Amino acid sequence: MLNALRPYLPLLVLWCAVAAIASLVVREMGMKGLKKYPLTMLVLVLSLLSFPAAGLFKISRPYQRRILTLIRREKSAAISPNGCPMFPPNNIWNRRIQDLPADANSPAYISSMGPGDKLHADFGNLGGYEYSVTDGAESNNEMSFDSGESDRGPYRIPDNAKIEAESDHHVLVMDTGNCLVYELFGASHTGQGRWSAGSGAIFDLRSNKLRPEGSTSADAAGTAILPGLARYDEVAAGHIGHALRFTTRHTRRAYVWPARHFASNSNDASLPPMGERFRLKAGVDISQFSPQTRVLLTALKEYGMVLSDNGGSWFVSGALDSRWSNKIPAEFASLHGSDFEAVDESGLMIGSDSGQAKQ
Repeated sequence: MLNALRPYLPLLVLWCAVAAIASLVVREMGMKGLKKYPLTMLVLVLSLLSFPAAGLFKISRPYQRRILTLIRREKSAAISPNGCPMFPPNNIWNRRIQDLPADANSPAYISSMGPGDKLHADFGNLGGYEYSVTDGAESNNEMSFDSGESDRGPYRIPDNAKIEAESDHHVLVMDTGNCLVYELFGASHTGQGRWSAGSGAIFDLRSNKLRPEGSTSADAAGTAILPGLARYDEVAAGHIGHALRFTTRHTRRAYVWPARHFASNSNDASLPPMGERFRLKAGVDISQFSPQTRVLLTALKEYGMVLSDNGGSWFVSGALDSRWSNKIPAEFASLHGSDFEAVDESGLMIGSDSGQAKQ
């Protein structure tokens, strides 16, 4: 016991000295006399309080990460910089899954997806998704879609909205005035207030409602893209409170909640279905990684990542931002598919048409 207290003895001795001085001042001046010197009284009070506060801070340092985690459990999991929630706190995307059982098919999935393939940060200061922000003041756009599964609107997309340079030509727009996200696939701007796209979907960030069953979105899984991106503002704050989006090369002709759509002709049971959730194994040591990478990998342990589209193997999606650390790509690449496992989150489902998860 004495050994445990030894590091704090200097603080205790200093506090006793300050307390003794304060006692002498009060005895000599009396409380009435002391009230005439409010600044002196304030200094004494702050001195007496500062040492216990410093001691408490020092004692709590080894447990600060755990304490902050407990505090964050009570907060809305993901809030955009503009104040809109990234789906309700009880949405499956915002549900921790580190304690859920592994999917029985996890070994087969990992084997088919490439256990030796490197984890890839599909974002950085030179690449990643761009999204636009509007206050919703634009009038309803004239939209033309190839897919009949697209939402009819209204869409309020600025004429200067960013169009993804890659072949999928995604457009992602956050409407902060209505807390909606408009997402287009294969988009092109055809004139003032006019857009065309292969498909489009609108997501209410305040709602748990899913897309109609069997319906695609701007993503093959029929899920939203923007809420699943790794965003710098969250990493800078030290915590990501939601699952991330990722892709793999080959998927099965199936989907699991909360996905609503598949994009494959294969019935190979070793291939993962759309919507399958994966997490970084608890035993993977991430303590030696740089701060930004640790935040990202902690999220992959606590919240995991949702298979949302066909694409690069183990490609984790994020937003383009000049502030991303250059260390992230190399540090991600030191991890492999074998460091992950599939998660069985079916027990959290309340209804197949809702993203609400059991707590």
